[in-house]
Amino acid sequence: MKKYIQPHRGDVDRGHREESNGHKGGVFWFTGLSGSGKSTIAHAVEKKLFDLGKRVYVFDGDNVRHGLCGDLSFSPEARAENIRRIAEVTRLFVDNGIICMCAFISPMRADRERVKDIVGESDFHEVYISCPVSVCEERDVKGYYKLAREGKIKNYTGISAPYEEPTRPNIAIHSDRQDVDESVQLLFEYILKQTKL
Repeated sequence: MKKYIQPHRGDVDRGHREESNGHKGGVFWFTGLSGSGKSTIAHAVEKKLFDLGKRVYVFDGDNVRHGLCGDLSFSPEARAENIRRIAEVTRLFVDNGIICMCAFISPMRADRERVKDIVGESDFHEVYISCPVSVCEERDVKGYYKLAREGKIKNYTGISAPYEEPTRPNIAIHSDRQDVDESVQLLFEYILKQTKL
């Protein structure tokens, strides 16, 4: 049945939408350990962009897990499917000329490469929020790292499951050395540059 489904194109294309928005769309994929600051930085940048009249949206890992990916576990296979679904959704948003910021641990390089393949290399920007696990543990208000150390949470990234650091991110923020304001400003300026018509 799937082979009979053909994509449909209307009279309004991405170029029209971006011209109407006044900026290009793009996917800015935040990767880093839990507690590194991905969501905090992404939402702060979102507000600055929104205040400038940009069409912008943050896809947050916790929020997506309550809806679109609520049926998935945290097995490696389910994590890969979680990332694939987000990539497909953001591809639709980018076609609408929207700036998408995606805050997901996404620990495996292969999964991030898959996002790039789905979204398109020219629209994909890997944002590495770098922070040592020791600092992330200090920030852990939910106590997940403690539970992982005690063996009560299995396959926890950075403790009992691997995190593969990006080898060539488009931009890296060291949130253990750069404060939130500095991190936000760096990303804000980078995104403005990348989405300029």
